[in-house]
Amino acid sequence: MHNTQLIRFKRHTDEYGSLTPVEAGVDIPFDIKRIYYIYDVPPDVMRGFHSHKNLHQVLIPLNGAVSIRLKTPFEETDVHLDKPYEGLYIGPNIWREMYGFTPGSTLLVLASEYYDEADYIRCLNVYKNTYPFTQNGDIK
Repeated sequence: MHNTQLIRFKRHTDEYGSLTPVEAGVDIPFDIKRIYYIYDVPPDVMRGFHSHKNLHQVLIPLNGAVSIRLKTPFEETDVHLDKPYEGLYIGPNIWREMYGFTPGSTLLVLASEYYDEADYIRCLNVYKNTYPFTQNGDIK
């Protein structure tokens, strides 16, 4: 899907365990201004239901698994995250819904900007009506 990408991070594994480095500007395509994590989500709860006007994010499942539904007015796809050495990049103007959190899961989110409520679009109809691109990717 346009403006999203699965990122596979380097992974170092030996008899002592595994280590995955994540570097802004190298592995992450933006400067990281905010980090937060989501956990203790009941398996039947869905989260998200929004888009961002300017924010870039990378979602990394540190433990357990979660599925992410990504939408534009023209496309929809589901991505299952269950490896701590893979992250999902989500750029601006992509609607996201998170579901299927496994017990004990923790989802790390790296964000390009500080929290700004004005950057959120929380109504799917408003999102569809203000989506800035045509079906072939041109700016409206």
